[in-house]
Amino acid sequence: MILILGSYFLLSIGRLSAQSAIYQGMNIIGAAGFALNGWWHGAMPSAVLNILWMMIGAWALWQIVKRRSSTSAM
Repeated sequence: MILILGSYFLLSIGRLSAQSAIYQGMNIIGAAGFALNGWWHGAMPSAVLNILWMMIGAWALWQIVKRRSSTSAM
């Protein structure tokens, strides 16, 4: 919870960008914690939602890394 709220707070005050690997990483790790907690407590809708949140963050992080590697190759 702290990672997701922290990343959103830092995004909101302009300290992080949505295109930041740190922002996406914080969201991925935070969502993994929520997914595990939801699974552990049998809250499957919450677990599935957070797995999807993790997947979106992972996709965004992959795009960031891919873009960085293509610009550094030039």
